[in-house]
Amino acid sequence: MKEGDIVTRKSYNQDIIFKITGFSKDENNKKIALLKGVAFRLIADAYLDDLVLVEKNDMREFLIDKNVQNLLYRSVIDAKERQNMYRGAPKLQSSTNVYGIPGKVLQIDGDKEYLKICLDVYTELGIPAVGVAIPEANQYREVKSLLEKHKPDILVVTGHDAITSKKGNLKDINNYKNSYNFIKCVREARKWQPDFDNLVIFAGACQSNYEQIIRSGANYASSPGRIMIHALDPVFIVEKIACSRIDMVVPIEEVIEQTITGYKGIGGFETRGKFRWAMPRLI
Repeated sequence: MKEGDIVTRKSYNQDIIFKITGFSKDENNKKIALLKGVAFRLIADAYLDDLVLVEKNDMREFLIDKNVQNLLYRSVIDAKERQNMYRGAPKLQSSTNVYGIPGKVLQIDGDKEYLKICLDVYTELGIPAVGVAIPEANQYREVKSLLEKHKPDILVVTGHDAITSKKGNLKDINNYKNSYNFIKCVREARKWQPDFDNLVIFAGACQSNYEQIIRSGANYASSPGRIMIHALDPVFIVEKIACSRIDMVVPIEEVIEQTITGYKGIGGFETRGKFRWAMPRLI
């Protein structure tokens, strides 16, 4: 097997599809494959004899299966419907000179492949977005300059995460691969903009320490149930916020129920929408 191969693990009943990102050796000099989830924001490792090669290698095909495609289709329709609604502003309804502006997104992602797919989906949803691929450990160093440069309405801080020992204390931040890195990044972002409505933040990945990320200043985070979240879950959260009117508080249940992994994967608190109507149209 080689770097880039798509595999599953026999010891876990081939439940998750991974890509091999590199190799290492254990204390007995036995070769280990370093893995990242294809559909889920999870990192892991495994011995080579535990791996089964998967023939397909199109990440988008794994990420956007039939169920996800149906959810994406509904989200596109919902986004357009929300952008075409004139809640609380009936005088605008008869005007053809009105245009809408969804909230702008900055996504800082530890996985450049996931980032590219997420940016493609933002485009499908009609949401203005910029993305930067930065390793999780370095995200906090660059977040302030990126916020200053792009001035987003919504910040997504994500990548890969995992619980390092299931027997360990789940409250111990040292028992997570990247949760503390996400926390540091959120804290730096909040120094730049402390208002939770002016800058909406989603942070986390698979099995992340939800409680501590929320306490650090995120509006939404993963993962309350310490489960794996889908790579596109941040996008579905963002869509609901970015395309809902600024004069409404987006119901928490509507945001979470729009995600792929649901209440065990995502949590957060009441947040105002970021969509604005404007008129007349710019020439």
